[in-house]
Amino acid sequence: MALCNFLTYATTAHVARMHGAGREADAGELAAQALWLSLAIGCGLAALCAAFAAPLMTLLGGSGHVADLAARYLRLSALGLPCALIALAGQGWLRGMSRLREPLVILLAANAVNVVLELVLVYGLDTGLDGSALGTVAAQLGMGAAFAALLLRAPAASRRVSWNGMRALLTIGGAILIRTGALLGSFTVASAVCARFGSPSLGAHQIAFQLFVFLALVLDAIAIAGQVIVGRMLGASDGEGARAAARRMIGWSLVVGLAFGAVLLALHDVLPRAFTGDERVIDKAQVLWPLFALMQPAGAVVFALDGILIGAGDARYLAAAMVFAGVVVFIPISLASLHFDWGLAGVWWGLNALMAARLATLGARFASGRWVVLGAEPLQSRSKAIEP
Repeated sequence: MALCNFLTYATTAHVARMHGAGREADAGELAAQALWLSLAIGCGLAALCAAFAAPLMTLLGGSGHVADLAARYLRLSALGLPCALIALAGQGWLRGMSRLREPLVILLAANAVNVVLELVLVYGLDTGLDGSALGTVAAQLGMGAAFAALLLRAPAASRRVSWNGMRALLTIGGAILIRTGALLGSFTVASAVCARFGSPSLGAHQIAFQLFVFLALVLDAIAIAGQVIVGRMLGASDGEGARAAARRMIGWSLVVGLAFGAVLLALHDVLPRAFTGDERVIDKAQVLWPLFALMQPAGAVVFALDGILIGAGDARYLAAAMVFAGVVVFIPISLASLHFDWGLAGVWWGLNALMAARLATLGARFASGRWVVLGAEPLQSRSKAIEP
């Protein structure tokens, strides 16, 4: 599902520019195409997840009872994929239109329902893992229905399936898919390597990874602002305003990232114990924790630059930079950690190198000013790029 965040980002990038240029009807037509595209992809992915759940678990290093449970959970949770992807597209369209309150309300309601269903099904009715998966699916169905209603309510001359409309999303969406795939692929390789170091190492890695994802979603607030504000300003042909807003977002992200790093260091013994009482896992967590904290400032700036460049429609560069960082920088270090038995520290040094490579490449692109392309159709012509 995270791979499909291009449905959100590509939609936001296009709609924000159209909204900034005053092309509301075109933005409304894009809402319908985002809905049809997300529904088609969601149904296809649900079928693939159900069919290949078991081999996927084996590929990730799973075996025995744990792998069987994981495959079963994946098959059940895949039922909610179509509606989950509709929700991604709906968020992207509403963000591009600067309507941020509606997705907030829908997502809060869906997650609240999910929590209640988890408690009732897992603990109340003792349905275990199946109940956990189906509770999430039920919440996703409601969330998807709410976003679909908003997408179909957008003013548009036509809501019929249109390949041209979908192609506009896929043009930038394909590049974002490659970028996201390379990023998630790097973390998947990290998990697979850690699984081969043993269960305590895998547990410690997952604690840090889940916290990383949580903090990244917090920082995403700034990145999303970057997508919306930069896209809208470039659509309105305000290049200088886009630059100024982007610099402020980078500054705020750095401040927040430094704060996150300091808090993680201060709570190095507290946070792992919130996840587990297993001393073996906690000992392994102490090995990676300083490296986890070290990643935060650079990661925060990278997330802001991601949002700025996505809002500018510069997804091809993002994809190339991420593939370079993942394939050339991180994966060799991660595999070397397995070969030379560097353990968790080697994997997390690799993740820090990944983030440093992304910071260098995206920072260079931002400084060049080539992302500043004015008008509502940034992907059809890059000839209007403004040099600093």
